Amino acid sequence: MNENNQKNERLKDWWKPTVLIIVIVTLFIVMNLYGLGADIQELQHWIQAQGVWGPVAFFFIYLGAVIATIPGTIFGVIAGGLFGSLVGVILISVSSTVGASICFLIARYFARDTVARWLSKNKTMKRLDQLTEEQGMMIVGLTRLIPLFPFTLLNYGFGLTKVSFKTYVFWSWLCMLPGSIIVVVGTDALTQGLTQGRIPWELLGVLIITCFALGLIVWYSRRRFNEKRKNQESKEANKKEFDS
Repeated sequence: MNENNQKNERLKDWWKPTVLIIVIVTLFIVMNLYGLGADIQELQHWIQAQGVWGPVAFFFIYLGAVIATIPGTIFGVIAGGLFGSLVGVILISVSSTVGASICFLIARYFARDTVARWLSKNKTMKRLDQLTEEQGMMIVGLTRLIPLFPFTLLNYGFGLTKVSFKTYVFWSWLCMLPGSIIVVVGTDALTQGLTQGRIPWELLGVLIITCFALGLIVWYSRRRFNEKRKNQESKEANKKEFDS
């Protein structure tokens, strides 16, 4: 009976993550077969041909791309070129946040329990898992601001941690916003410069202010994270000293 129970547990551990990987890989292959993320001009022309439904079509295409882990920078370029700065930033911000939230929930449902059981067997990984619960805001914010890891993979990765859904959604949205502004407004400025033969100073001003603000936010966030980490390590050291 014990052997059967162990086999059942192992099956439970593996079937959901396996299904998750198969679905993601399948979506990635299908989206690439249709040329998504490869031919910017063709995709741009198709969205433009949808008329008033263009923004809606863009939203759902970008949503599918996020879930399929296709890099999203191309969509920022398309949004800036087609819809301009204001509408483009709104579309990218909403689409990326909704897509990131869906990926998070998919990963949490399909694989979080399994990962938690795996992490419980390793003290270091268990500590890292705990860190995401205690400092989820800082970790989500920093990883969104500093593109050390691919945006699309982070969406699923955070679903496997203890960070709360509300914390993840809010700080993902807020910290992805500067990057979205830079790509969309930059594309809009370039498009206007080429088509109208003038320098759009107002858009360049927005870009400069956004880049400056982004640098300040990254600096402050890293400083706060390091302070919290040092305080936590100091508390743990004092606790060990007290226990001994």
